Amino acid sequence: MAQVSVLQVEDEIRLDPDRLGSLYYQLGDQGAEDVVCRAMEELAVRLADVDARFRAQDWDGVARLARGLIAIAEQIGMVGLARVAGDVVRSAKALDFPAISATLARLGRIADRSLTEVWDTQDLSV
Repeated sequence: MAQVSVLQVEDEIRLDPDRLGSLYYQLGDQGAEDVVCRAMEELAVRLADVDARFRAQDWDGVARLARGLIAIAEQIGMVGLARVAGDVVRSAKALDFPAISATLARLGRIADRSLTEVWDTQDLSV
């Protein structure tokens, strides 16, 4: 009988608190919260779009949308999310289908936890 192992995946969430601090310093509390909220909304929309492009097997679309995720994530200090989005871009451009699937799954896990972490860090309410 074959033995099945279940792997527990714990991705490290990397945020740059200095980036968020700079936003708050430059824009003030309300301005920075507005930027962070808009960025997080845009991240959520683009993540859904990346998934749709993946299901449609539109690899150029996956790469293009993932590149956009990098810029948004870096703006609000989500360095881990930006790095994984870069991995998605590289795997999509290489047409490495197992890597695309794996990096997109990781992107989803990192995104969920990163978005939660930023909300918690900034004490924002939905």
